[in-house]
Amino acid sequence: MDRGTNAKNMLLGTDIPLKLGYVGVRGRSNQDIKDGITVKKGLEDERKFFASHPVYSTMPPGYTGTDSLTQKLTKVLYSHIRTYLPEIYKEIVAKMHECEDRLKDLGTPLPKDGGEKLHFLWEMTTSFCENFKNQIRGKYDMKHYQVKTELSGAAKIRSMFNEVYEDYTPGNKYRATSVYTDRDIQKAILLHEGDSIPGFPSIDAFLALLQPQLDKLKEPALDLVNSVYAYLEEVAVSLIGKLFYR
Repeated sequence: MDRGTNAKNMLLGTDIPLKLGYVGVRGRSNQDIKDGITVKKGLEDERKFFASHPVYSTMPPGYTGTDSLTQKLTKVLYSHIRTYLPEIYKEIVAKMHECEDRLKDLGTPLPKDGGEKLHFLWEMTTSFCENFKNQIRGKYDMKHYQVKTELSGAAKIRSMFNEVYEDYTPGNKYRATSVYTDRDIQKAILLHEGDSIPGFPSIDAFLALLQPQLDKLKEPALDLVNSVYAYLEEVAVSLIGKLFYR
């Protein structure tokens, strides 16, 4: 915007239009800075330049001068603040609530004294044991109660047992002796008769007939033990995550 330039069409946006338009300014030159021209004196010289210029002096207000640029930028900044400040405020409030909830979960500050630390750890360990036992027993716990849509605790373990031995329950009319004929039973009595009193079969005959049936339950029983162990470990890890979260 120095002498010999005519940027009227550019400032009016006829060459390359911009959404927010243009503002022409005339800053201090390197020579002005070397000569010690102050900012205040430079702004005064700029006003005189645009007021006396044959082209720029005829333009509508708001297209030239640092004052016009300052006013336009202030309006733009105000518009941005008015648009985005409510969202920023809502985000700040949400973050505050999040921090308050987390502080509430963390509870009181951790103790510093050695004795208090030991007592605090003992309390948390006791709380874990009580909650673990309540989970297994299916006992109602008001502090940690949550609406559940599936079996848990003792009910879950009982369900595991029922599923494994469902075929062996009385309701399914299971009979252990169904696989034995009278001949098999008589043979077992004879094999284990030994020195038993006639008419009083030895208990060994009963054990010999029972063992093959028990062997059928052994593999499912071991699988069941592993499943229950894994479930109890899962319950313990879940409780540790809640009680020792801090």
